[in-house]
Amino acid sequence: MTQSTVTPRGKDWLFSEDTDLKRDLGLIEAVSIVISRIIGSGIFRTPAPIMALVASTALFGTVWVIGAIITLFGAVCYAELVAMMPKSGGPYVFLREAYGPLWTFLRGWAMFFVSETGAIAAVSLVFAEYSIELYMIVSGNHLNVFVTRATVIILSLFVIWVHTAINMRGVHLSGIVQVIVSSAKVIALGLVIAVCFTGGGGSWSNFTTPLWPEEFNWGTILAVGAALRYAFFAYSGWEGATYVAEEVKNPRKNLPLSLIIGILGVLLLYAGANAAYMYQLPMAEFMNADQIAVDAVKMAIGGVGGILISLAVMLNTFGNVSTQILVKARTWQAMARDGLFFKSCARLHPRFKTPNKALMLQGLWATVLLIFASFAANSYEAVIDFFTLTGTIFNLMTFASIFILRKKYPAAPRPFKAWFYPWSVIIIILLYSMFFIITLITALLPSLLGICLTATGLLYYYRKNISALLKGFIRSKD
Repeated sequence: MTQSTVTPRGKDWLFSEDTDLKRDLGLIEAVSIVISRIIGSGIFRTPAPIMALVASTALFGTVWVIGAIITLFGAVCYAELVAMMPKSGGPYVFLREAYGPLWTFLRGWAMFFVSETGAIAAVSLVFAEYSIELYMIVSGNHLNVFVTRATVIILSLFVIWVHTAINMRGVHLSGIVQVIVSSAKVIALGLVIAVCFTGGGGSWSNFTTPLWPEEFNWGTILAVGAALRYAFFAYSGWEGATYVAEEVKNPRKNLPLSLIIGILGVLLLYAGANAAYMYQLPMAEFMNADQIAVDAVKMAIGGVGGILISLAVMLNTFGNVSTQILVKARTWQAMARDGLFFKSCARLHPRFKTPNKALMLQGLWATVLLIFASFAANSYEAVIDFFTLTGTIFNLMTFASIFILRKKYPAAPRPFKAWFYPWSVIIIILLYSMFFIITLITALLPSLLGICLTATGLLYYYRKNISALLKGFIRSKD
């Protein structure tokens, strides 16, 4: 493995807009990627476990507000970094320049083999499940367990490979798809909000029953911290446009703008969706609603609501898979280009200038994870618990890299600077550090498992050294 802390092309290339990729994405496409990357299954699944943990409407709102503030502060940190170094790979680039290749590699290892390809498989499964749900509602037929499981696998694979194929045909086509699916997502979620507030049922008293928990203690703080895991998951993906920095036109301007515009738009939609759910569902029903959007819309307009929400979730998850496949493959390509991943992933298609080898490998591994996941019991919250701590470690390192890179490259171009620096960065690091501690307390076992799995990457990173040691040991025995 190379031990250089700067990409082999040098600092001049790192801080320039030079690239071998095609810059076919404008501001609209970049904003669409941010929106489509964030809005997936989270807003349709996480509100119930959050409410179950805090058991009060005021703390429920507080969790979402804290998550929104931290997300926005994180975005302005990323905006400074990507405007300074407009290179594909997102956080990979920032970590590489601040800490060197080892930590960068470990983040990429964890992303590829577990969290990011796993997320592609998971969201594909949600799309397939709602597709079957829609079929059964419309046709009135109920499929047996075997047929249902087989259909879920087939539909999930179809979604993964359709989007992989689209992305292999060029980023221009992918950009058009992003605009279409992000627009559909906004419209679908907007309709859910409108239906809940204009349909039958619903009560404003649900917003204050109960308003606060019966008592405040250490358990209340832990509950809020644990609930933040699910809020962060619902907000996750906001950095999506930074992964395709080398394919965005005028990246120093458009990338920071896309982050801020996209996130603010999603925050408004999330506020409306949560208010709509709360308006329709009393506390007891809210906390136990695994499919909260379905329950809320059914309460508002009856059985037809099941069809409406199934279509909405299908649109959101279909588009989310498209965005994930687009942006994540750029990380594997950037890593391979720097000698930190499988060499074949660095190659670009001679005509489309897309990382097709990385896309194929990503699709194959997502397929493997999908097949294993399809035979396991569904445990949505457990998956989030499993990866949260590891992700928090790398997020903390990324935010802190602003301090390191300002000192390391004081003369580098910074057309966008983090708001209220250094206090904005200090505050987000402190908040994430508190969240790290609470996560470790409230989800110790899954957190440790996630760290151990990430650490297995050390075996690959130091494989040459390990191989030499083993050969030496064998020789000494001979």
